[in-house]
Amino acid sequence: MDRLADLLKEAGSRGVAPVESWNPPYCGDIGLSIARDGGWHYRGSPIGRQALVTLFARVLRRDPDGRFYLVTPAEKIDIAVEDAPFVAVELEVTGSGRAQTLIFRTNVDDVVACGAEHPLRFGSGEGDDSLKPYVHVRGRLEALLSRSLVYDLVDLAVEDDDGRSGLWSGGVFFVMSMA
Repeated sequence: MDRLADLLKEAGSRGVAPVESWNPPYCGDIGLSIARDGGWHYRGSPIGRQALVTLFARVLRRDPDGRFYLVTPAEKIDIAVEDAPFVAVELEVTGSGRAQTLIFRTNVDDVVACGAEHPLRFGSGEGDDSLKPYVHVRGRLEALLSRSLVYDLVDLAVEDDDGRSGLWSGGVFFVMSMA
């Protein structure tokens, strides 16, 4: 049951590319995109090699203007993102009550422990009032939680002292309301 917690410890020793500090020249748009379901595409065709997708994800950055780029020390190229660049696909819960921690794994194998550094944010679906939770992964990048994880969060929800429904993780209470 502590598989994700172990992966989280391992991920800390791996590190990520320092894309936020790179300032390469802009090289244009080559037709890369990420669909709402987390699928990566090149000129409309799915990229089927997960290892390649994971590699690209390691050099993904969102700039302050909201645009997404794949960045290396030598170049910066556009990537169109429909919603969030990642999808949280697995959840592990450790502890309980205020000591509870929610650990998420994304479709590109990022593992994050939800808390002050990796907060949950709740949005709403387009044209409806469905709950769309996101977890901060790194930089300005988030993961949309898969539908099954949304149901898991609803099952885990509790009320705080003010009667608000939400979740405890990493010592922080995240109110389940749409922005």
